[in-house]
Amino acid sequence: DRTPSKKIGILFSGGVDSTLLAMLCKKAGIPFTCYLGAVEEKGTRISSDLANAKKVAKSIGVKLKVNAIPLSKVEEYLHKIIPIIEDNTVVKAGVSLPFYLACELAKKDGVKVMFSGSGADELFAGYQRFDVSQPISQETLSLLRRLYEKDLYRDDSITMHHTIELRLPYLDKELIRFALKLPPEHKLSKTRRKIIVRDTALEEGLAKEFAERKKTAAQYGSNADWAIEKLARRKKFKTKSAFLKTFYEKQNVRLGALISGGKDGLLAMEIMHKQNQDIACLITIESSNPDSFMFHTPNTHVVEGQAKCLGIPLIKQKTQGAEEIELNDLETAIQKAVKKYHIEGIVSGALYSNYQRTRIEKIADKLGLKVFAPLWHIDQEQEMIQLLNSGYEIVFSSVAAAGLSKEWVGKTLTKDRLKKLVALNKKIGLNIAGEGGEYESLVLDAPLFKKKIEITQSAVESENPHTARLVVKQYTLQRKTPKSLDL
Repeated sequence: DRTPSKKIGILFSGGVDSTLLAMLCKKAGIPFTCYLGAVEEKGTRISSDLANAKKVAKSIGVKLKVNAIPLSKVEEYLHKIIPIIEDNTVVKAGVSLPFYLACELAKKDGVKVMFSGSGADELFAGYQRFDVSQPISQETLSLLRRLYEKDLYRDDSITMHHTIELRLPYLDKELIRFALKLPPEHKLSKTRRKIIVRDTALEEGLAKEFAERKKTAAQYGSNADWAIEKLARRKKFKTKSAFLKTFYEKQNVRLGALISGGKDGLLAMEIMHKQNQDIACLITIESSNPDSFMFHTPNTHVVEGQAKCLGIPLIKQKTQGAEEIELNDLETAIQKAVKKYHIEGIVSGALYSNYQRTRIEKIADKLGLKVFAPLWHIDQEQEMIQLLNSGYEIVFSSVAAAGLSKEWVGKTLTKDRLKKLVALNKKIGLNIAGEGGEYESLVLDAPLFKKKIEITQSAVESENPHTARLVVKQYTLQRKTPKSLDL
């Protein structure tokens, strides 16, 4: 029996993970109190987590204590929280606020040990990024390796600040071993996530409406994200990140951005920049093999122009493009970035390619670097819409799929062309974002560009009716108008 003798609390959102913990503790006769933090404006803004948690606590017969603060108190708490977690990213600040509030109340009650449901989503396929068509075990291991830097350091910092010990029952070694051996169908189907957790909760007597409740991220269910956005607008900041930076000015992590000239790498880099991460350098691989397994190859020389547009230094590394051996050249490039620019992590534009992502993670683990893949399993059509709405100017630099032709090459991504890609996806399964190699892209302008690229001389090389590529022979950098500089 490893149940602590000290006073116990459970971080409680009314979600299935924390609810099952509470039910099992009650069944085992362990005394505890549930705690929840939230932001509420009476009569105008109700926390969905708070409303649901009250219903669930009443239904299963457990004691729930709530620390709900009004919007007027949020800034005061952010001044306390962000220096503790040493991170001013929007997601971490938003998750930390309700966590801190719950721990603050628990400390007043004399709680010394806090149970959390962290780890259940990683182990039992709770996140949207899990896909029945992809290997679940690879995704699970990837998430577990990065759980400390993503969540646990933050959570541990907050509980330690309140002299509370954090315990994570779902991350018990024996449970992890059990979960990793489970067949995928016990975790995920086309209609349900975390199947075994939900079924266990149902067997323990939890009402179906609570057991099947869809996951709501803590920053949204608690209203923390809404509060941060509200305050940022009230104080005339353009973004939530800019507002949060006033509480902790240090950049969070120095990153090297893996860039090939295409849309995904640059969008991933922009997302991390908006989260107050320091993009210290760009890293690009120039492959002499046009059929490289790892790397985008058309017009990688234009990345030099993109680097100048961004005002960020560039590390280039040549490779022969031989399968697997080319990874040694990527490792060499990243090592150069570590030595010259002191990067602590890398950001990748990987969308769905486990081949690409797992190899990047292997190199990063070897070098002791963090990995960020903010586009991983993003809805592809939504990514394309985001690019268009954000002001990216993108041309198709190659095509290699039925339904496409050389007429696409060199043309700009527009809403009409996106509609055609969506139609082709429905008709023949073409990947909307080109992740399967159906096409490749070249970014000429982006929100972070201080100048934009103009192609002055190019040619289209065609192999067959459905395979062609753009060859950029010359390009110039042009000044942007004040309007396009408005980020």
